[in-house]
Amino acid sequence: MPSALVVGYDPQAIPGADADALRASLDAELVRFGHHGIDAAMALIVFGESVESVLVAALTERPWDVVVIGGGIRRTEQLLPIFEQTVNLIRRHAPQAAIAFNTSGGDSVEAAQRHL
Repeated sequence: MPSALVVGYDPQAIPGADADALRASLDAELVRFGHHGIDAAMALIVFGESVESVLVAALTERPWDVVVIGGGIRRTEQLLPIFEQTVNLIRRHAPQAAIAFNTSGGDSVEAAQRHL
């Protein structure tokens, strides 16, 4: 079974966001991966916290086929250093994995499928 790791920004850390609704949406997307025969997990990171330790633990948990980097990390100028760090950690700790980008939390499956 192919595998995918989705890396995203933790909804709990987004000021003014409905974190519970966003988390429910992310969890639903993980279920959708299963419906497509893809074993998926999620790593949620927070700016200013130990991004590296969270990502390295997730990336080395198993050999991932694809790592999907969420738009919340890529689209926010303030998070550019985290985006760069994420790409470099993937290259270092999961070099066998393709890197994919979603447009929203609801199309991570399609992003992963482009590389599986």
